[in-house]
Formats: sequence, C-alpha cells, structure tokens
Amino acid sequence: MIDIRRKLKNFGPLELLVLSSFFYVVVMLIWTASTRASVLQKANDIKSNHKIIVEFMNDEINKCSSNEDNLTSWGENCNSLWNSSKIVNYILDNFKLNNPYSIEKPLIQTSQDPRIQAEGKAGQSTDKGIIFVSEKNFESEAGSEWIIGTCIKSPCVAAGNNELVSAYR
Repeated sequence: MIDIRRKLKNFGPLELLVLSSFFYVVVMLIWTASTRASVLQKANDIKSNHKIIVEFMNDEINKCSSNEDNLTSWGENCNSLWNSSKIVNYILDNFKLNNPYSIEKPLIQTSQDPRIQAEGKAGQSTDKGIIFVSEKNFESEAGSEWIIGTCIKSPCVAAGNNELVSAYR
C-alpha cells in the first residue's frame, strides 16, 4: 500500500513550483485554443471594414479620373481638393460598419499620421478596429497620397497586426 503521508512529506517548494507551472501551462493552452476563433473573427471583421473603406476611396478616385466634371459621393468636385472631414463624415453617415471591440469612438477618424496610429509606435497606444485616415486633405494633383490604416490586434506594431494602404489620385 502507498503511504500518502510519506509522499506528501517529501513534497517541497520545488515540487509545488513545478506542479503549479504545469497547471498554468495547461490552463493557458486551453484558454488560447478556446478563444482563438473569436479573435480571428474580430480580426476578419476589422480587415473587412478596412477593405470596404479602401475600395470606396479607390472607386471614387476611378470615377473621378474618368470624368473630372463629376461630383464625389460626398459632394465635392472631382477635380478639386477633397476635404478629409467631409469624407469621414460621409462614411460614418452612409456605411454601417461596426467595431467588434465595441470601443465608444467613431469607427473612422482622421489622424495627423495614420501610420503611427495604426502601428502604435513609440509607446503610443491605439484603439483596435478604428480606421485612421490622413488628416490632411486629399490634394487634387496626380500622385497625391491619402493613407488609410487600422490596428487589427495587439501589439499593433507586430507584423500582420495592422493594415496600411495608400490611395493615390
């Protein structure tokens, strides 16, 4: 017969540390496996939102390239400077996009540098799922750049955890 008291008598701090470490690893593996699907779904939702905005901007650029006398969807002349705030307000009013992280901020915002916002560089925190666009207006000259970026998951600066796209006129 096994003497339990004798076994427990030899159970010291090192054995307790090994057992608790093993338990922690098992719990973390189970937790990671069980939450992976929802994390992937949130990432896919954010990527979809970003893609919708990029496609919308590219469609507007293409529409205006073929006929510069047209108006954009938000009411500006195709051949003039496009106001960033008007574009953002139009998107917020007309696109039914949702942030899977339920952050109480507008889904699309202007930023002085969307790259920094999307990547969270230099210790800056950023909100996941928020789409950041250039605060500077979209110039009418050929080759003008307008940046669209978002953080998909933390840490935003890691490869594959953010989306950055430049739209050119």
